[in-house]
Amino acid sequence: MAENWHALSSTDTLTRLESRASGLTEAEAKERLSKFGANTLEEKAGKSPVLRFLSQFASPLVYVLLAAAAVSAFTGHPVDTLTILGVLLANAVIGYIQESKAEKAMAALREMAAPRAKVRRAGKLRDITAADLVPGDVIIIEEGDRVPADARLLELAGLRVNESSLTGESEPVEKALGALRAEVTVGDRTNMVFQSTAATQGKAVAVVAATGMNTELGRIAGSLSGITEEKTPLQKGIARLSNYLVIILLAVCGLILGVGLIRGLEPVEMFLLAVAAAVSAIPEGLPAVVTVVLAIGMRMMAQRNAIIRKLVAVETLGSATVICSDKTGTLTLNQMTTRQLYADGRSVDITGEGYRPDGEFQEDGKVIAADDETLRLALRIGALCNNATVTTGQECCSLFGDPTEGALLVAAAKAGLFKEDLDKQYRRLDEIPFSSERQYMATLNDAGKVHITHAKGAAEKLLGMCSHIYNGGRPAALDEAARHGVRRQIETMAGQAMRVLALAYAELPTTVTRLEEEHISGKLVLAGLAGIADPPRPEAREAVAAALGAGIRVVMITGDHAATAQAIAREVGIGGGRAMTGADVAALSDAELAAAVKGVSVFARIEPLQKLRIVRAWKSHGEVVAVTGDGVNDAPALKAADIGVAMGKSGTDVAREAADMVLADDNFASVVAAVEEGRGIFNRLRAVIYFLLASNIGELMALAAAIAILGDAPLLAAQILWINVVTDATITVPLAMEPRRGDELKSPPRSPEVSIIYPGLMWRVGYTALIMAAVVFGIFYWAEQRFTVEEARTLVFCTVVSFELWKGFIARSDELPAIKIGFFSNRWLLLAIGIAVLLQLAAVYLPFLQAAFRTVPPTPQMWAIAVGAGFSIFAVEELRKIFFPRLFSRGKWRRGE
Repeated sequence: MAENWHALSSTDTLTRLESRASGLTEAEAKERLSKFGANTLEEKAGKSPVLRFLSQFASPLVYVLLAAAAVSAFTGHPVDTLTILGVLLANAVIGYIQESKAEKAMAALREMAAPRAKVRRAGKLRDITAADLVPGDVIIIEEGDRVPADARLLELAGLRVNESSLTGESEPVEKALGALRAEVTVGDRTNMVFQSTAATQGKAVAVVAATGMNTELGRIAGSLSGITEEKTPLQKGIARLSNYLVIILLAVCGLILGVGLIRGLEPVEMFLLAVAAAVSAIPEGLPAVVTVVLAIGMRMMAQRNAIIRKLVAVETLGSATVICSDKTGTLTLNQMTTRQLYADGRSVDITGEGYRPDGEFQEDGKVIAADDETLRLALRIGALCNNATVTTGQECCSLFGDPTEGALLVAAAKAGLFKEDLDKQYRRLDEIPFSSERQYMATLNDAGKVHITHAKGAAEKLLGMCSHIYNGGRPAALDEAARHGVRRQIETMAGQAMRVLALAYAELPTTVTRLEEEHISGKLVLAGLAGIADPPRPEAREAVAAALGAGIRVVMITGDHAATAQAIAREVGIGGGRAMTGADVAALSDAELAAAVKGVSVFARIEPLQKLRIVRAWKSHGEVVAVTGDGVNDAPALKAADIGVAMGKSGTDVAREAADMVLADDNFASVVAAVEEGRGIFNRLRAVIYFLLASNIGELMALAAAIAILGDAPLLAAQILWINVVTDATITVPLAMEPRRGDELKSPPRSPEVSIIYPGLMWRVGYTALIMAAVVFGIFYWAEQRFTVEEARTLVFCTVVSFELWKGFIARSDELPAIKIGFFSNRWLLLAIGIAVLLQLAAVYLPFLQAAFRTVPPTPQMWAIAVGAGFSIFAVEELRKIFFPRLFSRGKWRRGE
């Protein structure tokens, strides 16, 4: 196929690509996908399974253990050698499984966040994954879309594209259709669009010329980024904590080795014991566990329709104090329905729901025929000045395009005016596309003897562009009295929570074939007003209440009329502050806006750049701000926010790429669910860290005390390593899967200054580790005087495992007792504890494991002591949670706690 597509006409391009304006058929697309491959760029190959497994051994502690195994083999301790190697292998297998699961979770999230494309297949519009595009596909590109492949333009309306990602040119390029010279550079190929560039204005139809590595981006070895996998501040903090613990605990283990040698214990045994103690005490797997917890949490968020693009958002979500939310589609259903038409001084109600063209026209409660000339004129304008498509299937109707435009199409269809017929009767010649700054859209249509421009847009904006109003079957001058009457009607309709659009037209001479704003500004005839309602989502009120209960302020920011916004705000429970309009914001300096922002709950008629100012105003007060957005111009606000939240359905590609999180369902309730899940993830991380630190430090304290005071070790190296595998590896992952308890949104937001480690947590670690160490030491001291050394160590062996398993229950919450959480609510933890119990029974009863760990079969008395001792820590903590639940909460939130 030719490469100089820009040198061909659009017709020749279609011919060379063996395509057509209606697009390829599904069979053709499938065949070409097999031939050309997926429309993706080659990614750096990940670790092979073998390398991933071998990387589990790349740790200084593993090297120490290997040295210990070599010493054991050299000194004639084959059982210890095999035990150490067996533990290393078990740890490697567990680490490999955890890393594989985390990688699969991240891959699944990449797939969910993959770019999409609007394509015409066999004349029908479809929304597909961009990876499935093939050369010859006809695609539709609209403002805010990320161009999914290199393509030759076929039709366009005011298309401008930001090609800085490809050419470095910061100014958007205005596109054209004509063929160009073959030698022009990529930056001058104005009749082409290129993969990964962004449409900033207008719309176009284009035919795909190249995909994947054959695109310009592929040729320069560009790479589309999916989910960022860089280490988060949390992961870096955990890594630093691990390093500090390694230094401190290695020093303690060296002290144990020294004391043991001074006390005359066997050097080889003491060396192995010190190594085992170090491995047991140091949570070397903590960074990996954090990654696994985050990956599991991200999957849980994805199941609740919140797709995390950047790991840092997971830890920031729990700190959110303000949510600045869009109205349309986020707090409301985004199922727009035209409820009322105001034309020729009459208000006409329209019945019917959704996108089915079933409904009636009523005036004063009585059904009327939709044959009034002015009424039909307004409906015709709404259908012609429209880029949406409503298709009717056997089960339901579906919309392709803007919901507001869909509502106007359906209203016209209820009067028998169908877009397909009108487009043939009034052929479109040109278009001024809608933009947030312009606040209106206009089309130029051929009506035979004249050309007519049809316009729709924000009522106040379009009213200011009108010189006449259609009354009594003809245009009449729009004087101040008439304007006042129209404005009063706009206020009335907006007060009923309707979005009000003005519908206008102007006749132009046939010599005008390209539409400019000068053709219509101050020359339009107002035909009527359309009142479009978008009811609140049923779950929005509950979600807003949950956010407020969690100490999070909810603020609505919308481009809609102030009265409409306030009406919806009241319905969903957003209140406690006044409303401010875009004009009010524009009149304030940044300092004045920062001073005023805390008293405002609703911002209406807001332009995108004003949204950025509002976000910065909130942040100037130290608030952690989450912002929702869907348009190209929302990208600055999404980037400036602590948590940028883009819409998955209605959002543009540019908005999604600027965001930290994407809502698959465009639902405000999903934002609150993500905050709840984010807090849950943080709680799970704290539970895992508490368990690891309390268990490991408790073992080390007991070991050090026994060697220093009794001159003997309560546990052998092999036993400590076994405990490390049976408890740490078995319990931590189920703790990472702890289900939500429903109280996550009852706590205040966590200050971003508060780390995963806080003072209260360390006090809790210290006191439970001390209890465990004291009890283990006491049992060993008592047992040494009554049993053989093997029996005493077997008793301590079982006691420490018992402590660890009971500690798995108390680690689940630092405030709620198990009876309140529910013993059986975490089935994975119960399963893990069951497996750990079976493994421990095997270690003390199976002959070959008895030889490996030098254990003897425990008596019922010994089991009673071991289980009772472990239960003691559970009982103490449960009583503490009942009577002093907030004892160890100091520093947990550090925000007015």
